[in-house]
Amino acid sequence: MSFASTLKQLPGVSHLAAIELLDRDGEVVGRIENKAGQAGSLAVYNHLAQIYGAMTPDAARKGLELYAEHAEEALAHPGRHPNIDRLIGIAERGDTLRVKHVFAL
Repeated sequence: MSFASTLKQLPGVSHLAAIELLDRDGEVVGRIENKAGQAGSLAVYNHLAQIYGAMTPDAARKGLELYAEHAEEALAHPGRHPNIDRLIGIAERGDTLRVKHVFAL
C-alpha cells in the first residue's frame, strides 16, 4: 500500500499542534509539528504512540512499513527524511523515545 493510501486510514491529527519526542532523561530530542511537510509524519507518529505507547523498536519497524515507498527512499538517501531516519535509528539501536502530545488550542 502506498504512503498516501495509508495516511487516509490513520486517525486524524487536527487536535494536535505537535508531538515531542523525549529521551530517557525527559529531554526533547525531536518535534514533529502539524504543518505542511510534517503533517503526514505527525499522523504516523501519533498512530504509533496510540498503539505502542512510545517509539519503541517494534513501533519503529511498524512505522517504516507505514511510510512505504518513503522508507525505501530514506534508506537509499539518508538525511532526506529525518523523521524516517529517526525510526531507522530506533529500530537499529533498540532505543525508546517517550511521546508527548502537544494539543492545539
